[in-house]
Amino acid sequence: MPETRADTTFAPIATTQEPTTTHVSLQHATTNGSQIHPVHTHASHKAARDPNLDVNLPYRTLTANANLAEYTTTAPSGEIPGPIAGDGKREYKLVTFTPNDPENPKNWSKAYKWYCTMVVAVTCFVVAFASSVITADIAGVEREFNVSEEIGLVSISIFVVGFGLGPMVFAPLSEVLGRRKIYATTLLLAVIFIIPCAVAPNIETLLICRAIDGIAFSAPMTLVGGTLADLWRTEERGVPMAAFSAAPFIGPAIGPLVGGFLSDAAGWRWLYWIQLIFAGVVYILITFTVPETYAPTILARRARKLRESTGESEHVTEQDLDLRPFSERLRIFLIRPFQLLFGELIVFLVSLYMSVLYGLLYMFFVAYPIIYQGGKGYSAGTTGLMFIPIAIGVLCSAACAPLVNKHYLKLCAKHNGSPPAEVRLIPMMVSCWFIPIGLFIFAWTSYPRLSWAGPAIAGFPVGFGFIFLYNSANNYLVDSYQHQAASALAAKTFLRSFWGAAVVLFTEQMYARLGDQWASTLLAFIALACCAIPYLFWVFGARIRQRSRYAYSGDDEETLKTEPATQRADSTELQRAMSYLSNP
Repeated sequence: MPETRADTTFAPIATTQEPTTTHVSLQHATTNGSQIHPVHTHASHKAARDPNLDVNLPYRTLTANANLAEYTTTAPSGEIPGPIAGDGKREYKLVTFTPNDPENPKNWSKAYKWYCTMVVAVTCFVVAFASSVITADIAGVEREFNVSEEIGLVSISIFVVGFGLGPMVFAPLSEVLGRRKIYATTLLLAVIFIIPCAVAPNIETLLICRAIDGIAFSAPMTLVGGTLADLWRTEERGVPMAAFSAAPFIGPAIGPLVGGFLSDAAGWRWLYWIQLIFAGVVYILITFTVPETYAPTILARRARKLRESTGESEHVTEQDLDLRPFSERLRIFLIRPFQLLFGELIVFLVSLYMSVLYGLLYMFFVAYPIIYQGGKGYSAGTTGLMFIPIAIGVLCSAACAPLVNKHYLKLCAKHNGSPPAEVRLIPMMVSCWFIPIGLFIFAWTSYPRLSWAGPAIAGFPVGFGFIFLYNSANNYLVDSYQHQAASALAAKTFLRSFWGAAVVLFTEQMYARLGDQWASTLLAFIALACCAIPYLFWVFGARIRQRSRYAYSGDDEETLKTEPATQRADSTELQRAMSYLSNP
């Protein structure tokens, strides 16, 4: 096997030259009967449209010339022939799945795929639950350790900060090591460090271990969507992805409910023991009953076995052909999200909007006790019941997802399979209004003399709007940034986590200074102002993408229109992962 391929190009982290774009046909080139990933120059980072885009493929890990068909197609021989060397022999053979391959996760039985889906979805729920369950009795921590309320709330904030830091490392690591190793190591670390939280003798121990837990727990949240994409084909993903997308929002709603009654009965330390029980169960299930699902890792293992059994070095995967040190790739993983966040208006404003929503979710953990415990004298357990409408709203939103998906696929057909990225904004443009409506209701029904039902019911439209906005934002970033999408999503997660962590620390003071009604009204007006963001991109998004250094701007659509119909990708390819819920 040669030391490196002559056609390999590496993506620079930055360039001082004026960006130039080399356009290529949308049709995947064919060599020896296999589809080759579209090649575009890295003199520019400008994205070209990939009709078979799957955000879970290792675009960041491999070079632009990598033959990703290895991971998405099958071959009867189990290998895709590589180029012919000067002596007439093949330089290498790319190991791939065979038709009906039992090791291909997409060929597992439906029952087993559903089992794996439920395990990873429950894991996602447990992580979200762990972030919020302790909000039920922050006062208990303050009393025992004799600290201020702000210090007590840091135990929430520092955990959420971990949600922003962890994915920057764990997501690229999973593309190299596979998903199973990351799940196993990070969940074990999380389980171990819950114990010192539960028995903490001082506030320092609690905060340090809580920070470690936040970073460790971020890995499952990062990988769950990719695991489901590994298991299900595009046309099968709708319901499984709906279950996944609901879990991160149901967990925070159920956490205060369970935590309220548990803390009333057993004290704040049991809020950590319950986390240990739940996390321990999902650790056992996901580590010992869910095998590796990531195709590149499975095929790399198969190629290694073939080399060992045959003594021939020609059996390889694209990961074997990319000889760059991981440290070089890691620089791209860590720096590219910030280049997109601070250099791309679309990424910045979408991340800002998602940060407002995420902060709002965590503000509720402080605002509900202010309204119900402080204003109405309710117990922590009864206050936890008021989060139920949020969970119901989330479930109703998830149930509506197939309808939204059907509408999107109609728009795909209308645009010959290549709709502009802004079509993704339609659900956001409709659902964005639910958030301020819910907040205005919450604000002006929160008087102590009024019924408990008003603020509680206000949670329904807020919960209903969350998933629509979350999925639409993710899909808009994916369609806009194509192979840079993983970095754009990492940037969004980073900003929203830090904002969610920050708002917890000043919510109490905001309500004390402005009053319950006007503090909630301020949040409603902020959410109302953010409603302009999807409409801004609906009108100006295409022009912004044209001027963007990284985004796909639609410039290569003319190439698509001028190609013979027989050379275009078929309808299945054009739909790719284009469902409303297919991009985690």
